[in-house]
Amino acid sequence: MKKIILSTLFTFAAAGLHAAISESQAARLGADLTPLGAEKAGSADGAIPAWDGGITTPPAGYKVGDHHPDPYAGDQPLYTITAANLSQYQDKLTAGHIALLKAYPDYKLMVYPSHRSASNPQRIYDATKQHATTARLTEGGNGVTGSVVGIPFPIPARGLEVVWNHLTRYRGIAASRHIGQAAPQRNGSYTLVEFEDEFLFNYCREDMTEADLNNILIYFKQAVVAPARLAGTILLAHETMDQVKEPRRAWVYNPGRRRVTRAPNVAYDNPGTAADGQRTSDQFDMFNGAPDRYNWNLVGKKEIIVPYNSYHLHSDKVKYDDILKPLHINQDLARYELHRVWVVDATLKPGTSHLYSRRTFYVDEDSWQILAADQYDSRGEIWRVSEAHCINYYDALTFWSTLEVHTDLQNGRYLVIGLDNEGKMYDFGLKRTPADYSPDSLRRDGIR
Repeated sequence: MKKIILSTLFTFAAAGLHAAISESQAARLGADLTPLGAEKAGSADGAIPAWDGGITTPPAGYKVGDHHPDPYAGDQPLYTITAANLSQYQDKLTAGHIALLKAYPDYKLMVYPSHRSASNPQRIYDATKQHATTARLTEGGNGVTGSVVGIPFPIPARGLEVVWNHLTRYRGIAASRHIGQAAPQRNGSYTLVEFEDEFLFNYCREDMTEADLNNILIYFKQAVVAPARLAGTILLAHETMDQVKEPRRAWVYNPGRRRVTRAPNVAYDNPGTAADGQRTSDQFDMFNGAPDRYNWNLVGKKEIIVPYNSYHLHSDKVKYDDILKPLHINQDLARYELHRVWVVDATLKPGTSHLYSRRTFYVDEDSWQILAADQYDSRGEIWRVSEAHCINYYDALTFWSTLEVHTDLQNGRYLVIGLDNEGKMYDFGLKRTPADYSPDSLRRDGIR
């Protein structure tokens, strides 16, 4: 792999915990590195600009509750990649995008000028620097200790550290969203599944301490509101930090039985909610849950063309029918840019099981958001290609996906989750406490 920048390797403590970085290394944060650990400088050829803080104020005229206007609406594509000119750009593409370009004659990647728009509140930067010298992986890499609120491993030395940066990244304190999910048939026909999601990002709450965390990373609630045959089902999950030591706690309210029951199978490669078998539970948010079934190899950093600043796919001027087309989404609406990403290759551990024998993740250096992932079947062939089309939600200073797309190369179908063009916007002003996410509160929500 060309132009890979290999990370510095550090030693391991005798107890099996990975050693934290030194004070001198942490001093680079906010100096030659951004506060979250990315290279502040642009690329040598200028194609990737220097980071200047990202978007910190909304565009003129924006009001909270609006769909987020595109701050780069005037940009024109620099070039378009198709199967015909694929060889010119192959070293800048993921294996998944190469496979999609070869599989579908009309598939294309429209590449725009790069903008490093990702930003977070100052308290996230402060916490990242504060805990950079104390954060460690717990035994086996299945949890994190010595860090809270900020990114635990801004200067990563292992694949698992990059993965934990994604799992703990800032997405606001609490948020609600009304989104759509669809798994179109090969002819493009689809049934829209609508969700009302709530998140309380416990790890990032103000004044959080590791003791107060109580091993809970995120509280999550998801209600199905359409279609009628699925409506009323509610999933509640307590996402634990160390899911091997303490598995994810999950409950489901069944409207037919009017009962709350434990849901032990919301994990790993069990099917995603109402996804028609087109994604696994741990593909939600590109990757979530326990990392213990894979060996995680940090390949290094590379300049890659990835989905980025996808405000067009987020626009309320676009309808769901405009996005959802046969075989893949409408690529005229997708935006790609050249960015530096951490490449992490996960291979299934001997003696464990999962639908995917191998997964390669491409993680944004500026936000720690997984932007793309390639999933391989048991024969070692690419099976599903995942993309996170992201924007800066500048009312909350978080860089997060507006649409996830999981394309299945074997059955000619795909799944999208996050459709919000025809609905109300994310609410980052939601006020919630852990008490709002108890099984008793779930029972009350169901009865209402």
